[in-house]
Parts: sequence; C-alpha cells; structure tokens
Amino acid sequence: MSRFESSKFVRNNAVMRQDCLITACEKLGWKYRVENGATLVTDIGIGVSFGYEYAIKVEGSTVTYNTYYFGQTEEFVKKLQDEYNTLNVEYSQTVTINAFKRHGFTFKSNPSFVPNETEKVSFFMVGRSNIKDEDEPVGQIKFTILNDGTIVSDSDYLPEDVNKRAHASMDDIDENFSSSRVMTRKEIPAKYRHKVMRDANNHVVNIKH
Repeated sequence: MSRFESSKFVRNNAVMRQDCLITACEKLGWKYRVENGATLVTDIGIGVSFGYEYAIKVEGSTVTYNTYYFGQTEEFVKKLQDEYNTLNVEYSQTVTINAFKRHGFTFKSNPSFVPNETEKVSFFMVGRSNIKDEDEPVGQIKFTILNDGTIVSDSDYLPEDVNKRAHASMDDIDENFSSSRVMTRKEIPAKYRHKVMRDANNHVVNIKH
C-alpha cells in the first residue's frame, strides 16, 4: 500500500491536465489563453514573444510543445528547457497537493528543506485517523519534487484508514501522470511489527487483534 515505502512518480510528458497547467502558469506568472477547448501558453517569462503562436498547447490532455523554438541557439534552448522544468516542478506540486486534499489530507511545509540542483521542493501531506483506538492517529507522507518534475514520496507508519486514503491519492497522481509509480519497500521497524506485516505479495497489511 502506501506505508513503509518510497514511491517515484514520473510523468508522461505527452499528457497534462489543463486545470493543473493553468494553476501552475498563474503561480509562475506565465500568460495563457483558452481557445476552442485548448489551453495555449503564450508567454513563459523568457522575454520572447510567441506572437499568435504558443510555447505549449494542451488540447484535451495531450501536450504539444512548439519545437520551432528549439531550433535556436544552444543557449536559448537551455533557457527554454530550464523554464519547462520550472513548469514541471510547479505542475507536479499542484497535482500532488490537490490529489491528497481531495482525500482529506492537509498541507504541511518542510522548513528544514534546502533546495539544490536536483531537489527543488519538499513538503508533507498530513492525514488524521478516524479509528477510535488508534494510538498514533496522525500520519504524514514526505514529498520531494525533483528538477524535472518527478515526485518522490517517503512514508513510515500510517493508520489503516489514512493509509487507504493515501493509496487512493497516489492512484490519482498515477492517473494524472498517465504512468505507474515505482515503489521501494522499507523495513518495518520492530515497534510496528505488532500492528502491521507484509503479505505474500510484500504488501503491508494490518494485523487483526
């Protein structure tokens, strides 16, 4: 499921949700217009006018990048790619937060995080259990957004109901990214082995008392 594991979400760059793209553009101050059901990004903040053309177009959920501009100088291409990576980071953060909020989680910042060349954003999504006898009712999952928009999650113990909501949230991210996350299992600490175990498929399950 979603506890005692690290997951990596890599987005299919040919797919993007228009509502998340618009939210990301507004946060970045990029200009866009909606035309005939398609979202066209017309200014990505690099001082270049695309005129009546676009830098990025999303029609339905299919992304088209204006490849003409990649035929320019090497310096310009790198700048353009850097801006697209900035968009990918903002897009991935928006997708993650929205997916978890839909399932009752709240956002928590990570004040100790220092961005670097590879890791750009980090935060937690926090869920509270409704199970009456749960002795650790609050569970959180750490998220780190890499420079290309890849999402990496890390979780330890989560109450059963929080775990189910986290799993549903991660399924939503998979659907948005049009890809499947890659999960890496973590060892279950001794203090939790009386509460959870792994089944024959290496999935973490609750131990019934």
